[in-house]
Amino acid sequence: MSIEVFDGPFSARAWQENVGDSLVETALRTGASDWNWHSHSWGVVFEVCFENEDDWDRFRQTLAVQIALDAVPDPVSGLIIYKGRGGSAGWVSSRKPKPLSGSGAAALPLPNVFDEAPDELYRLFTADVERRRLSVV
Repeated sequence: MSIEVFDGPFSARAWQENVGDSLVETALRTGASDWNWHSHSWGVVFEVCFENEDDWDRFRQTLAVQIALDAVPDPVSGLIIYKGRGGSAGWVSSRKPKPLSGSGAAALPLPNVFDEAPDELYRLFTADVERRRLSVV
Protein backbone atom coordinates (compact mmCIF):
# COMPACT_ATOMS: atom_id res chain seq x y z
CA MET A 1 0.00 0.00 0.00
CA SER A 2 1.36 3.42 -0.90
CA ILE A 3 0.68 7.00 0.10
CA GLU A 4 2.17 9.57 -2.29
CA VAL A 5 2.37 13.17 -1.07
CA PHE A 6 3.29 15.99 -3.45
CA ASP A 7 4.88 19.32 -2.58
CA GLY A 8 2.53 22.26 -2.13
CA PRO A 9 2.80 25.54 -0.21
CA PHE A 10 5.35 23.70 1.94
CA SER A 11 7.48 20.68 1.12
CA ALA A 12 6.29 17.11 1.47
CA ARG A 13 9.60 16.36 3.19
CA ALA A 14 8.61 18.72 6.03
CA TRP A 15 5.25 16.92 6.23
CA GLN A 16 7.09 13.59 6.48
CA GLU A 17 9.28 14.90 9.31
CA ASN A 18 6.17 16.06 11.22
CA VAL A 19 3.89 13.04 10.83
CA GLY A 20 6.23 10.27 9.66
CA ASP A 21 6.89 8.73 13.07
CA SER A 22 3.20 8.57 13.95
CA LEU A 23 2.38 6.96 10.58
CA VAL A 24 5.06 4.30 11.05
CA GLU A 25 3.98 3.63 14.65
CA THR A 26 0.33 3.33 13.64
CA ALA A 27 1.23 1.03 10.75
CA LEU A 28 3.20 -1.29 13.03
CA ARG A 29 0.41 -1.31 15.64
CA THR A 30 -2.17 -2.30 13.02
CA GLY A 31 -0.17 -5.24 11.66
CA ALA A 32 2.29 -3.87 9.10
CA SER A 33 5.10 -6.25 8.21
CA ASP A 34 7.31 -3.74 6.36
CA TRP A 35 7.47 -0.02 5.63
CA ASN A 36 9.67 2.35 3.64
CA TRP A 37 9.93 6.06 2.82
CA HIS A 38 11.04 7.28 -0.63
CA SER A 39 12.01 10.90 -1.27
CA HIS A 40 11.63 12.35 -4.77
CA SER A 41 12.04 15.77 -6.32
CA TRP A 42 8.25 16.17 -6.37
CA GLY A 43 7.46 14.81 -2.87
CA VAL A 44 7.58 11.65 -0.75
CA VAL A 45 6.11 8.14 -0.89
CA PHE A 46 5.25 6.03 2.17
CA GLU A 47 5.06 2.34 1.26
CA VAL A 48 3.72 -0.04 3.86
CA CYS A 49 3.01 -3.79 3.61
CA PHE A 50 0.11 -5.50 5.36
CA GLU A 51 -0.78 -9.19 5.38
CA ASN A 52 -4.38 -8.54 4.32
CA GLU A 53 -6.71 -5.70 3.35
CA ASP A 54 -8.47 -5.71 6.72
CA ASP A 55 -5.26 -4.50 8.37
CA TRP A 56 -4.91 -1.83 5.67
CA ASP A 57 -8.50 -0.66 6.30
CA ARG A 58 -7.88 -0.56 10.05
CA PHE A 59 -4.74 1.52 9.41
CA ARG A 60 -6.63 3.97 7.17
CA GLN A 61 -9.43 4.43 9.72
CA THR A 62 -7.17 5.38 12.64
CA LEU A 63 -7.28 8.96 13.85
CA ALA A 64 -3.51 9.44 13.45
CA VAL A 65 -3.65 8.54 9.74
CA GLN A 66 -6.69 10.73 9.10
CA ILE A 67 -4.99 13.71 10.79
CA ALA A 68 -1.77 13.09 8.83
CA LEU A 69 -3.62 12.89 5.51
CA ASP A 70 -5.56 16.07 6.28
CA ALA A 71 -2.27 17.89 6.90
CA VAL A 72 -0.61 17.18 3.51
CA PRO A 73 0.93 20.25 1.79
CA ASP A 74 -1.64 20.26 -1.04
CA PRO A 75 -4.89 18.64 0.20
CA VAL A 76 -6.71 19.18 -3.11
CA SER A 77 -4.35 17.54 -5.63
CA GLY A 78 -1.27 16.56 -3.63
CA LEU A 79 -2.30 13.16 -2.25
CA ILE A 80 -2.58 9.79 -4.00
CA ILE A 81 -3.31 6.54 -2.15
CA TYR A 82 -2.71 3.17 -3.84
CA LYS A 83 -3.61 -0.32 -2.74
CA GLY A 84 -0.28 -1.53 -4.04
CA ARG A 85 3.08 -0.06 -4.87
CA GLY A 86 3.13 3.59 -5.87
CA GLY A 87 2.90 4.83 -9.42
CA SER A 88 6.61 5.64 -9.63
CA ALA A 89 7.72 2.32 -8.17
CA GLY A 90 9.44 -0.32 -10.25
CA TRP A 91 8.72 -4.02 -10.43
CA VAL A 92 8.72 -6.02 -7.21
CA SER A 93 10.79 -8.78 -8.81
CA SER A 94 13.90 -8.19 -10.83
CA ARG A 95 13.67 -8.24 -14.60
CA LYS A 96 14.95 -11.15 -16.62
CA PRO A 97 17.93 -10.49 -18.89
CA LYS A 98 17.06 -9.79 -22.51
CA PRO A 99 18.22 -12.23 -25.18
CA LEU A 100 21.29 -11.31 -27.21
CA SER A 101 20.41 -9.49 -30.41
CA GLY A 102 22.24 -9.75 -33.71
CA SER A 103 24.74 -12.28 -34.90
CA GLY A 104 28.00 -12.42 -33.06
CA ALA A 105 26.74 -10.38 -30.13
CA ALA A 106 28.15 -12.86 -27.63
CA ALA A 107 31.91 -13.26 -27.45
CA LEU A 108 33.21 -16.76 -28.01
CA PRO A 109 35.93 -18.12 -25.75
CA LEU A 110 39.45 -17.74 -27.15
CA PRO A 111 41.39 -20.94 -27.81
CA ASN A 112 44.21 -21.67 -25.39
CA VAL A 113 47.30 -21.57 -27.62
CA PHE A 114 49.65 -22.94 -25.00
CA ASP A 115 47.74 -26.19 -24.59
CA GLU A 116 48.12 -26.94 -28.30
CA ALA A 117 51.69 -25.58 -28.73
CA PRO A 118 54.66 -27.94 -29.03
CA ASP A 119 57.14 -28.22 -26.18
CA GLU A 120 59.78 -26.13 -28.00
CA LEU A 121 57.49 -23.13 -28.11
CA TYR A 122 56.73 -23.53 -24.43
CA ARG A 123 60.42 -23.62 -23.54
CA LEU A 124 60.93 -20.22 -25.20
CA PHE A 125 58.81 -18.60 -22.53
CA THR A 126 60.17 -20.36 -19.46
CA ALA A 127 62.71 -18.94 -17.02
CA ASP A 128 65.30 -21.59 -17.95
CA VAL A 129 66.18 -19.79 -21.19
CA GLU A 130 69.15 -17.43 -20.99
CA ARG A 131 68.08 -13.83 -21.54
CA ARG A 132 70.21 -11.82 -23.99
CA ARG A 133 70.12 -8.15 -24.75
CA LEU A 134 69.57 -7.10 -28.30
CA SER A 135 71.30 -4.03 -29.56
CA VAL A 136 70.04 -2.07 -32.48
CA VAL A 137 72.80 -1.15 -34.93
